[in-house]
Order: sequence, then C-alpha cells, then structure tokens
Amino acid sequence: MKILVVEDNQKLAANIKEGLEHEGFAVDCVFDGLAAEKRILINRTDYDVVILDLMLPGKDGVVVCQSWREQEVVVPVLMLTARDATDDKVKGLNSGADDYLAKPFAFEELLARVRALLRRPAVTEKTVLEAGDITLDTVRRRVERAGKEIVLTLKEYMVLEYLLRNQHKVITRDALYDHAWDYADNSFSNTVNVHIKNLRQKLHDNNGELIQTIRGVGYRLEA
Repeated sequence: MKILVVEDNQKLAANIKEGLEHEGFAVDCVFDGLAAEKRILINRTDYDVVILDLMLPGKDGVVVCQSWREQEVVVPVLMLTARDATDDKVKGLNSGADDYLAKPFAFEELLARVRALLRRPAVTEKTVLEAGDITLDTVRRRVERAGKEIVLTLKEYMVLEYLLRNQHKVITRDALYDHAWDYADNSFSNTVNVHIKNLRQKLHDNNGELIQTIRGVGYRLEA
C-alpha cells in the first residue's frame, strides 16, 4: 500500500513516514498544497491514502481536497487539523475528506485511521453528477443548469440527487419518498408529486421532458 503525506512541518512528515514505513507501507512526502494537488491529479491511481494537513503553503488542504473531488479523484483522504475545533472538522469533511485527526495525535491513532480507510470499498460515488446541462455538486451542495445556480430546498435537492444517480431508470414514487422522507413524516400522499412539480419549475422543465412522468409508476430522468 502506498501513502502520500502532505505536511509542511518536515520533521512531523518524516516521523509519520518513518512510522508508516515501519508498518510496511510505501510513503512519499510533499510539503505544500500546490505540489500535492499536482501530484495526485497526475498520479491519481498511485496512492491508496493521502494524509493531508489543513494548513499548507501554496494552497490549504481544504482547497486542495475540494479540487481533487471536483475532478473525481476518489483516493481516501485523512485530513490533519491543527486544532480540535468543530469548524475545522466541518470544513475538512465538507471539502471531501473521509476522516480527520486533530494535532497533536498519537501515531497509533493515525495508523488505526489509515487502516480503517484502507478497509473501505475502493469505488466511491461520484461527487459531481451531470445530466445534459445540469450539474449537482454533492460536496458544495450546489445545483446549476447551463452554468446558472438553481436554489433548491433540502427535499428538492435530495429528490434530484436520487434521480441523477439513477438516470434512465424508472423510479417509483414510493422509492423517492423512502429516500427523502423518514417514516415519522406525516406528509400527504402527493408530497412527491408536489416536489417534482417544484423541481420542474426551477429547472425550467415545464413540459416534463427532463423529469419524465411514467404514468402509474413514477418518474425517470432523461437528458
């Protein structure tokens, strides 16, 4: 297994490298965000895990990780944060990181988190979904059509994401309801229909050519 360590503190990077190599991993180190971004984009299948510091010269870890995810790099990322602050954790995870670890940390915990990431399935879901001129960025939770942002409610977003992940498939109303609403929801039975109507209006799909109605069954997204 090969790991990329991105850490501008060269002494810490060397210590991590030495510890991981002692455990049988091959380890490369880079010391700034720009070099890390370029390394992974060029060699996107060479590494099994990236250990990425949040605070880096050139580009910080959040920007670098987000750039990877936007370009569909799926290598697992363990982000190192200088503080155990909630906003640092949220920024890291929202940028596409798979896990985080606050400094200072015990090497045994870092090793355990790396091994946990390596046990995850190699194939992950796309972070940017596309259909025609529609894009949905699951990291930024942003929807655009022809480059223009479409503001959706949470439920509208969830319904559209589900349809995009299942393009060209007929999705029943029950399946959409089960995906976006919990069992305790007391909404009326036409909830899905109402949200589909709202989605069509916001996406300028007034004729239902994009989100097609399959009479008596449900809906299908075609683009």
